[in-house]
Amino acid sequence: MSENIYQDLKQLGANTALPDDPDTAELERVKNPQADVDYNVRFVAPEFTSLCPMTGQPDFAHLVIDYVPGEWLVESKSLKLYLGSFRNHGAFHEDCTITIARRIAEFTEAKWLRIGGYWYPRGGIPIDVFYQTGEMPKGVWIPDQGVPPYRGRG
Repeated sequence: MSENIYQDLKQLGANTALPDDPDTAELERVKNPQADVDYNVRFVAPEFTSLCPMTGQPDFAHLVIDYVPGEWLVESKSLKLYLGSFRNHGAFHEDCTITIARRIAEFTEAKWLRIGGYWYPRGGIPIDVFYQTGEMPKGVWIPDQGVPPYRGRG
């Protein structure tokens, strides 16, 4: 019988409350059963929210996270809860975006990761934040993130 790579997951399939903040949110990972091949995994969070640390007003972003896994995959429900934990967290756009990228990359020991944080305007200025851990890997299909620059209502 093969090893159950999902046996240590605590959140998937359970009634799990949204964490209060990103520092207490628990990411979970599972062994990558296809670790012998490089491929891209994309997560899209089109309704990401956090709070402005100065005004407490909500900020909204469309996040696109691409990563090439090594031995580990991030479990998607734990990622959803982690991203949701920013809902009441006050930080600037740049800090939120880079914090998310660095935590996922470090936790999964990803071979490569990039994030596009496409923030909706507040005060009339959209702020887009981009980060990647290094050179894009050769031989892996990594499509364009497909998010056009903000153009307003046309």
